[in-house]
Amino acid sequence: MPPYPFIAQVTETVNPGTLPAAWSPYLAGALIGVLSWFTFLISKQPLGASGAYAKVAGLLGSAVSPRFTRRLRFYRKNPPEINWEVMLILGVIAGSFLAAWTGGEISGRWLPPMWVEAFGTAVWPRLLIGFIGGAIMALGARIAGGCTSGHGISGTLQLSVGSWIALVCFFIGGAATAFLMFNF
Repeated sequence: MPPYPFIAQVTETVNPGTLPAAWSPYLAGALIGVLSWFTFLISKQPLGASGAYAKVAGLLGSAVSPRFTRRLRFYRKNPPEINWEVMLILGVIAGSFLAAWTGGEISGRWLPPMWVEAFGTAVWPRLLIGFIGGAIMALGARIAGGCTSGHGISGTLQLSVGSWIALVCFFIGGAATAFLMFNF
């Protein structure tokens, strides 16, 4: 019996580059541009996601240790709250589910075949590595003053030289990682 009987067991390996796009990337890109324009119009702030993670961390910190969280310089200037950035992240999660559902791409598997082939079927190591990787990415976004959406969408839209440099580095890093993943 499979370890998770309520999840469909998918065993075939699929190279993501060979699948047709479920949604038009041109339409999705145009809609992100329109969203970015509305974000500037309504909130007077650039579109970005990393600030939301800091807000959620502050909310969690306030629940666990409110005195300590209030003393942190960042949260004195930016009180933890559920703001539009947090709602954007929730919308991204809901939109990702909607895109996968309408595109027929929901597989119901915890582990992609590439992971199973390299590391086995244990779910917890993948969750741990995902958590550690996410924490490192969040730290990098805070140090860089923004994430891929902040620099890659809003910063380039404003013709920020630093954001264009960051965007080029994102593509180089992504291409190098994809090369390593699919060739070794």
